[in-house]
Amino acid sequence: MLNFELYNPTNLVFGKGQIEKVSILVPKNAKTLLVYGGGSIFKNGVYDQVKSALIGFEIVEFGGIEPNPHFETLMKAIEIVKEKNIDFILAVGGGSVIDGVKFISGATHYVGDPMEILKKRILIKEGSKVIPFGTVLTLPATGSEMNSGSVVTINATQEKLAFGGSALFPKFSICDPTIITSLPERQIQNGIIDAFTHVMEQYLTYPHDGYLQDRIAEGILQTLIEIGPKVVQNPSDYALASNYMWCCTMALNGLIQKGVPSDWATHMIGHELTALYQIDHARTLAIIAPNLYKLMFDTKKQKLAQYGKRIFGLTGSDDEIASKAIEKTTEFFHTMGMKTKLSECTDNYNKTADFIANRFQERGWVGLGEKQNITIEKVRKIVEMSY
Repeated sequence: MLNFELYNPTNLVFGKGQIEKVSILVPKNAKTLLVYGGGSIFKNGVYDQVKSALIGFEIVEFGGIEPNPHFETLMKAIEIVKEKNIDFILAVGGGSVIDGVKFISGATHYVGDPMEILKKRILIKEGSKVIPFGTVLTLPATGSEMNSGSVVTINATQEKLAFGGSALFPKFSICDPTIITSLPERQIQNGIIDAFTHVMEQYLTYPHDGYLQDRIAEGILQTLIEIGPKVVQNPSDYALASNYMWCCTMALNGLIQKGVPSDWATHMIGHELTALYQIDHARTLAIIAPNLYKLMFDTKKQKLAQYGKRIFGLTGSDDEIASKAIEKTTEFFHTMGMKTKLSECTDNYNKTADFIANRFQERGWVGLGEKQNITIEKVRKIVEMSY
């Protein structure tokens, strides 16, 4: 295995009725900024639960965080943090709200232009001056409730950029699986595919000696395949809901990536499709991933074959199993309501490959993937294959 350090200080509070514990988790003497999105927490009762639990606390509210949080909106929140001398932030929402709060946390006291955090991928390391925060998760998908990564959209330039650092772990995250009963079918579908692809980015590389990591990753993949269609049909089933939520957290809380190589090219390309066309994040992954696997077949063939045998029980030669595994993955995406062609999601796609390739070139992103062998030309070809 590769050398690694495992650090995750987030206190994860999981299960039914746990939202009331926010009253003992939020510091009582802190002036707290309550941050949320477009209003779903008012419809599903989470807002009322949180506010009831925080009676007597000094609360300032900031709503309107977008599904892909905008830098411009987050800068308005930072102004409030400074103006009101906020001591603590509580994110109530899904991954976008939590990602947005991570930016607010890290950028409030950043010395320099906060845009640099995104453009230069500045690490906000332990010891940096940040605003501490906790979360109440309402949409399982991104794993942001138990990691230190974030993705923010710069609306002005149509860029979706990642950043993070060890100072940006939530102090706590409350995860109550019963909240998914109020989610639209599309959001549950997205959450399953987002988590599935998170695992694939850390698993589908090349054979290595991280045997346990592979088995944990495969366990998450198998669970998502088993419960995915069922939880969409019956989100009130607590066994399904709780396993769905826990899979999403485990897929990206840092555990399965330790000691092994990882890819992330699918996400980097997918982020561009969301920024350009506002396609749901998970759906961009379903568009890009199968074509990346096809183009990088020789590099990923051995791991694709392992995946095909262990996850789908396929037989045959390694080449046959690897090819069939890509097909089975695409079938699963379709089962989960995903469209796997860009042309099914937007009409204005013909120059997308050139645009993304040129943008990556300008950023210096010239060698992606676990072996840094996904060149700019290969990025262009993957996007073209996805039309």
